[in-house]
Amino acid sequence: MPSEALAAARLRIDLDALARNYRLLCERAAPAECAAVVKADAYGLGAVPVTRRLLREGCQRFFVATLAEAAELRVVTPSASIYVLEGVGFAAVDELVALRVTPVLNSLDQVQRWRGCGRALLHIDTGMTRLGLSAAEVAALAARRELLDGIDVEFVVTHLACADEPEHPLNREQLRRFDTLRAQLPPAPTSIGNSAGDFADATYRGDLVRPGIGLYGGNPFSDRPNPMASVVTLEAPILQIREVDEPLTVGYGATYLASPPARLAVVGVGYADGYPRNLGNRGTAAVNGRRVPVVGRVSMDLICIDISALPQDSVRVGDPAELIGPSVTLDEVAGAAGTISYEILTGLGRRPVREYAQAKKA
Repeated sequence: MPSEALAAARLRIDLDALARNYRLLCERAAPAECAAVVKADAYGLGAVPVTRRLLREGCQRFFVATLAEAAELRVVTPSASIYVLEGVGFAAVDELVALRVTPVLNSLDQVQRWRGCGRALLHIDTGMTRLGLSAAEVAALAARRELLDGIDVEFVVTHLACADEPEHPLNREQLRRFDTLRAQLPPAPTSIGNSAGDFADATYRGDLVRPGIGLYGGNPFSDRPNPMASVVTLEAPILQIREVDEPLTVGYGATYLASPPARLAVVGVGYADGYPRNLGNRGTAAVNGRRVPVVGRVSMDLICIDISALPQDSVRVGDPAELIGPSVTLDEVAGAAGTISYEILTGLGRRPVREYAQAKKA
């Protein structure tokens, strides 16, 4: 990774905004408890600094995807609860026990492997058809209660497929299935809601909510304004300004024709930094708070923006162009790229220097 002095693109992560989002999610969840999903390196923003800040906010439960992620997190927090969503791998029992992390048991086979090993979460699949105990496996587990010997079921969990669309009929159907299936098992607290579920009524939350994208400033919903504070700003410097006094094509494939008089700025960011290639001729940037279009294809290291509408003396070489941030939101970028905010965040490359901003601890 380049030194800060040599890097072009910079990714600023506002940990105070992250903390505000966590506090809002806690307020919405009450009286349920609020955990934090920090898998995939905290959605690409850095699991270690993110977890440290959330610990300051009182978070004591963290969800990761893999055992390797759990091992990294355990170094940061020796005492908080860490849950591994992929459950118990074929050779992972001893490692899970040694790290004092808690698996999410997704199948009868995983239940059998974890027998006698202590705390666990039971995951019931109610409509995602991914990981989780099927209805048939729940029935088999209910008929063989001895399989739960030595397993302390901390929560019974499920995951909603359409939580970002609160009125989708599958949400209530999944809750109905969940209630029916968990009634066959020993009583235990429940965990249902993700970021969107946290903002729904209490039936979609359970006793523990597991927000992810909302923590990082993404909109939990597909059909309403974003209630979360912006956490991420991606900027890169203007490397060159081109005056166009004759018709010129821009970039690979000559997909854009610049007609005079025009001014183009070349910006030091590209798909190697995680800026999606399909934002060519579709994306938006901002310079000094003024929005301008991305023109031509996105290259590995460079993009072009059309600054013709900006005053002549308002843009200089070296000025930062905002690619994601307060003027061009994360969800706007995702929409223009034809994807979701999760993919934009987790796809941010390692080349941009990460800068963590927060007020000093009192």
